[in-house]
Amino acid sequence: MNKYLVKYGFQSPKITDFSDENLGIIIVIPCHNEEKVTRTLNSLKSCYKTKYRVKTIVVINQSEIVLEEIANQNEKTESEIREWKEKNPLFDLDVIFEKSLPKKHAGVGLTRKIGMDEAVNLFHQIKKDGIIVALDADCEVEPTYLQEIESHFAKNPKSNGCSIRYAHPLQGKEYTANIYKGIINYELHLRYYNQALRYCGLPYAFHTVGSSMAVKSSAYQKQGGMNKRKAGEDFYFLQKIIELGNFTELNATCVIPSPRISDRVPFGTGKAIGDWIESEELVYFTYNFNSFLTLKELVDNISNIYNKVNYSIKSKVLLQFMDSINFENKIEEIRQNTTNYLNFEKRFFTFFNAFTVLKYVHFARDNSFPNLPVKEEAIKLLKLVYPKECEEKSTIEILETYRTIEKNGERDN
Repeated sequence: MNKYLVKYGFQSPKITDFSDENLGIIIVIPCHNEEKVTRTLNSLKSCYKTKYRVKTIVVINQSEIVLEEIANQNEKTESEIREWKEKNPLFDLDVIFEKSLPKKHAGVGLTRKIGMDEAVNLFHQIKKDGIIVALDADCEVEPTYLQEIESHFAKNPKSNGCSIRYAHPLQGKEYTANIYKGIINYELHLRYYNQALRYCGLPYAFHTVGSSMAVKSSAYQKQGGMNKRKAGEDFYFLQKIIELGNFTELNATCVIPSPRISDRVPFGTGKAIGDWIESEELVYFTYNFNSFLTLKELVDNISNIYNKVNYSIKSKVLLQFMDSINFENKIEEIRQNTTNYLNFEKRFFTFFNAFTVLKYVHFARDNSFPNLPVKEEAIKLLKLVYPKECEEKSTIEILETYRTIEKNGERDN
């Protein structure tokens, strides 16, 4: 038995009749109340051929307490997937239908975990450290998707995991103009936040989108696997993988997530778009750039903090936050348990991690720097880091600028 599965597995593996040493990639797709999952499967089927075998696992899921209409849709989805599989016999596909997950944990986190744990077991059978890829049932991918994932890990053998470039559709006839407007603003918010963290010099400035990530099976197991969170599971999971080091970006291909409204999770893209439309706001708000300017003060002073050299933090709100998390005592504890600066810096960012940064940004928002329109704040960051990109632009043009910056800024090891 696999040690990880014995200790952390939610249930016994259900896919037990498989053993192909050529297996290299397993794609895990959670599916709940979905009407178009076969579109995602068609997208994967259209991908260019890879050197190693690729398996897809769709985990249809519902709670032990479920609305009849959702249960009916899930039954319909299973039938559609099995019909699709019969028409595409060469496509390596398994379907797991979890009809009665415990109410306390039923959700996307547990569903991803079930599928990813199945992947661990399959790779364990062939004694291979394969690649586990997370995708969603409302996504499409570029034809290069599978090839580029395979190539990326071959080129970066030390990489424990990677984030994969994503880009929502920004126009079309499938959704209302308001939804497209909402996704333009929301995606700009996500990219602005990521680039602001990079501006501050933080080592965990990566996108953490559940439909756009891949990890090695060994890294997945080492960090205790996927959590059971009903939302935000991707953020918490990837922070554990990033902490291992050698986390990379794959920008040579792209995932195209849906911009649709969704009430399946308490936060995330679908919820954000729904809330924005329901609010009838004309402007989309994001974190005040001053929050990141003050945060950079702290990051720039890490070496001075280690060397006990006088350092000056001018921001009152940052000082208040530092006091609230017992900063000085924690730093002294870290200093006493490290023998050099590199170790100190690593422990510092384990303490002042992505969760703490998010807490600070919220603290600053509530106590000093209120949210402002995303377009304005995104331009402020561009003016400092990419001044040539700051001519007057529309919101969609600013988003495209951020997309280009991130696509061309791939970080490999």
